[in-house]
Amino acid sequence: MIGDLDDSKAPLLDHLIELRRRLLWCVAALLVGFFVCLNFAKEIFAVLVQPLLAAGQGKLIYTDIFEAFFVEVKVAFFAALMIAFPVLATQIWRFVAPGLYAKEKRAFLPFLLATPLFFAAGASFAYYVAMPWALKFLLSFEGNVGGVEQEALPAIGNYLNFTTRFLFGFGVAFLAPVLLMILERAGIVTLEQLSKSRRYAIVACAGISAVLTPPDVVSMLLLLVPLYSLYEFALVAIRLTHWRASRKKAAATAAALDKDD
Repeated sequence: MIGDLDDSKAPLLDHLIELRRRLLWCVAALLVGFFVCLNFAKEIFAVLVQPLLAAGQGKLIYTDIFEAFFVEVKVAFFAALMIAFPVLATQIWRFVAPGLYAKEKRAFLPFLLATPLFFAAGASFAYYVAMPWALKFLLSFEGNVGGVEQEALPAIGNYLNFTTRFLFGFGVAFLAPVLLMILERAGIVTLEQLSKSRRYAIVACAGISAVLTPPDVVSMLLLLVPLYSLYEFALVAIRLTHWRASRKKAAATAAALDKDD
């Protein structure tokens, strides 16, 4: 079984050299992505402001003279992180994979491949569903209050923070099924434990939603409901994998008995 490991007895210095090489690849991917995205920062930000425009707000302001410039830099870094994610994940996998058994590689590789898909699904849900609803709710407080006109004038930096918090928050939250399936596959938790922990899961989902979303009830519920739904989805997916594994085992046992006969 030890033969399934790649370079399992490599010296510590070799591991550190390999780690440095992987980190350099990650930094290089981020830098290339950043400088490319910096040239298209205005176009990228134009996409990010569409939910705000759809909610009826057609103006963004900035009061700090450097704010607009730093927003473009942040947009470029945000986009570069998204674009470079496959490279980052690949480098992490190449560093970790040699220390895994061949069976462990086959078990964990599908989850690694599913990670960007679930993250993209979460970010898309935030962009197309959660952000428009949250913005319409938050902008509904405009109007006359005691004879004073109350008007929303969101700052450009504030809106970017709002947007990135939504996109990253929902993207990370949608990775919950992948994380739960990895923990179950590694033997850290069992399906029975997850099934009996639904009440705690609801509390945990509420806490995560409160941390990852802006401080309003609508935004929190917009993340809480799909996040707990993904918890139930993970339980169904784990049951399905157990069912498929039992079928394969039964088929292998039947084939072995037929061969003996």
